[in-house]
Amino acid sequence: MSATVDIASWILLVAGGFFCIVGAVGLHRMPDFYTRVHAASVTDTVGAGLVLIGLILQAGWTLVAAKLVIIGLLLFLSSPTAAHAIAKAALGRGLQPLLGREARSSKR
Repeated sequence: MSATVDIASWILLVAGGFFCIVGAVGLHRMPDFYTRVHAASVTDTVGAGLVLIGLILQAGWTLVAAKLVIIGLLLFLSSPTAAHAIAKAALGRGLQPLLGREARSSKR
């Protein structure tokens, strides 16, 4: 494996891990359920996607890379769908989102 591919792979792995950690810590600052679900969905998809791309670069053109691509496709399709289903179920049960001044005053 060339040094440039190895360096690019490690940059993607570290960036994906950092993105997931920052997203997890940032969830504590969100004011309500809906913003937390959205933030978790985005950080899960993007962070794990970066990690998967880094692993694909490490694997090269092998069967392992094909399996990682399938895992990535499954993740990119299921994570937003699950977040939407959870948010819609919460709205159906009567959980209202915080809007405008309510969101700002609940943080104090």
